[in-house]
Amino acid sequence: MKQYEAFLLDLDGTIYRGSQVIPEAVRFVQALKREQIPFLYLTNNSSATPQVIAERLTAMGLPTTEKEVYTSSLATAAFLRQRLAPGTPLYIIGEAGLRTALEQADFVVDDQQPQAVVIGIDRTFSYDKLAVASRAIRQGALFVATNGDAALPTERGLAPGNGSLVAAIRVASGVEPIVIGKPNKWVVDFALQRLGTKRERTLVVGDNLHTDIEAAANSGMDSLLVLTGFSTIDDAHEHPVRPTYTASDLWSWWTK
Repeated sequence: MKQYEAFLLDLDGTIYRGSQVIPEAVRFVQALKREQIPFLYLTNNSSATPQVIAERLTAMGLPTTEKEVYTSSLATAAFLRQRLAPGTPLYIIGEAGLRTALEQADFVVDDQQPQAVVIGIDRTFSYDKLAVASRAIRQGALFVATNGDAALPTERGLAPGNGSLVAAIRVASGVEPIVIGKPNKWVVDFALQRLGTKRERTLVVGDNLHTDIEAAANSGMDSLLVLTGFSTIDDAHEHPVRPTYTASDLWSWWTK
């Protein structure tokens, strides 16, 4: 097995399931910290700030700092900083995680003449927001989405994800968005910049073939599929993009 110098770790289904941490994942992360191997938790979650996610993980018994968390909102802010000047007006549909990331990147909120429309999950999404966003995009505003996840797992089953909101705006505006999160490479590239490690020596880890494993493939990186969440071993055999490794859980892979 190749020796990796760093890891990009998915969260839901990889480190925890719902509100329950996965014990084998805790042991794996503890081993990384003990051996001082750098890693980032890499999530498509755009609603929460890194601080909130870190506090959630810490409460689960996995002490975490916000610097160890990288979200699709942070990647979206980094993407926009490459293309727009500080102070550029944006129309934002999203929650605290996205708004905080964009404000800290020195963008301003403006629903009158925005130069970009930025979409993250928003559980107060409305017809009025759809109308403002689609009108701005038709008038030339850049259309950027934090991620394209169609559904989100909840305790009551799957709920509409950001991809569902993005689809409505895409149909209303007639414009395809730039999507930053997994499985697209943008979020991985920016996470690698944060880590400061080489692409070929960093392993992408996750439970979802369609997001985590495809993101690794799109970024030219090796991947590990753990069977603690969304995708099954049968899925792995049938999916057109194959993980580099497959394991029942993180600890069994680490000690293999």
